[in-house]
Amino acid sequence: MSSHPVAGTVASLMPRAKEELAELVAFRSVADFEQFPRSESEGAARWIAGALTAEGFQDVALLDTPDGTQSVYGYLPGPAGAKTVLLYAHYDVQPPLDEAGWTTPPFELTERDGRWYGRGAADCKGGVIMHLLALRALKANGGVPVHVKVIAEGSEEMGTGGLERYAEEHPELLEADTIVIGDAGNFRVGLPTVTSTLRGMTLVRVSVDTLAGNLHSGQFGGAAPDALAALIRALDSLRAEDGSTTVDGLTSDASWDGLQYDEEQFRQDAKVLDGVELIGSGTVADRIWARPAVTVLGIDCPPVVGATPSVQAGARALISLRVPPGVDAAEATKLLQAHLETHTPWGARVSTEQIGQGQAFRADTASPAYQAMADAMTVAYPGQEMQYAGQGGSIPLCNTLAALYPRAEILLIGLSEPEAQIHAVNESVSPEELERLSVAEALFLRNYAAG
Repeated sequence: MSSHPVAGTVASLMPRAKEELAELVAFRSVADFEQFPRSESEGAARWIAGALTAEGFQDVALLDTPDGTQSVYGYLPGPAGAKTVLLYAHYDVQPPLDEAGWTTPPFELTERDGRWYGRGAADCKGGVIMHLLALRALKANGGVPVHVKVIAEGSEEMGTGGLERYAEEHPELLEADTIVIGDAGNFRVGLPTVTSTLRGMTLVRVSVDTLAGNLHSGQFGGAAPDALAALIRALDSLRAEDGSTTVDGLTSDASWDGLQYDEEQFRQDAKVLDGVELIGSGTVADRIWARPAVTVLGIDCPPVVGATPSVQAGARALISLRVPPGVDAAEATKLLQAHLETHTPWGARVSTEQIGQGQAFRADTASPAYQAMADAMTVAYPGQEMQYAGQGGSIPLCNTLAALYPRAEILLIGLSEPEAQIHAVNESVSPEELERLSVAEALFLRNYAAG
């Protein structure tokens, strides 16, 4: 760790940070109120509002967003004439999945083997704590040199867009010169990384129908068109022999020219079973950051247990298509729908419905904010230079903010490195990464103010 005074302050604050993260993780703040009580999310929002108020933030508010959740806002004024920086994180979390699969309770922060385990520890309650640590360190070392806005979203994991729509209705609220999205992560523990691109996504539901009703497979099978078989044929057409995504009209040969992802390391990170091949062509970075990727998320068909000897009259599937920067998600949706309609065999009736969409994002890495962050990362991670990586996932809010504030610079950092296992059982955060990234964010704010 750096010997910088800010680093020393952050180090001294880490025991408090652990206590606070434990308090925040204890809220079962899954923004699906059919599964988890609304009071848990509201409790987490109130906790963050209280923390901001205690740090001297003004205009602290619980914003009721159009999707029925709350985002937490606060404003910390800086020196007259200073730049404004928006710090983003989200406090909602993914469901814990199989709680029996957790080594320790998912909503109880537990230290084990040098890491802190708990749902949301990295994604993204740890991001809330990171912002607080950075600001506290600056206050203890000469003050915060910029105006700071903090926004903590309450439904990011659900993708229901409440904060996006609220921001569009109140465009002045989140306006800033630079935006730091604390919801990404380092490529590897100890390797400082900014995420410079995000793939967009579209979700399409496809339905195939062939018969007025199910038929006895012994009496009619062999001539009666099977809707499930037709659907499988259509879904299979979305991939080439090597597993590459093949949607008619969609470019799939782009290359990634930044940080590369070693294939063996990827196999380990993805926990690919021995003897199973990776899919696609090109480098791993090409495949996961620069090219489209289709995934069948689910199929509606009879389960194996209780299945009857029937030719199926209808079947449905939900398909995700990740689209890289430079590809319009709406256009990709149209191409995917047309492809499915063209490749469904036997004249089967096929219908498609888009049920979600988010555009890809590409940051301007030549901007002054990126240089300020690179300099900060070098101090926080001695001997390491900041790397640029992509991310296969989507953060639709990035595009909303980029559209609302086209002059704002947007940086993505965070705690979600591969060992964190976000969205899976036994999610954890590296306290060393929390400490170093908090130092980096504090020094970034200082560098950016001086630039």
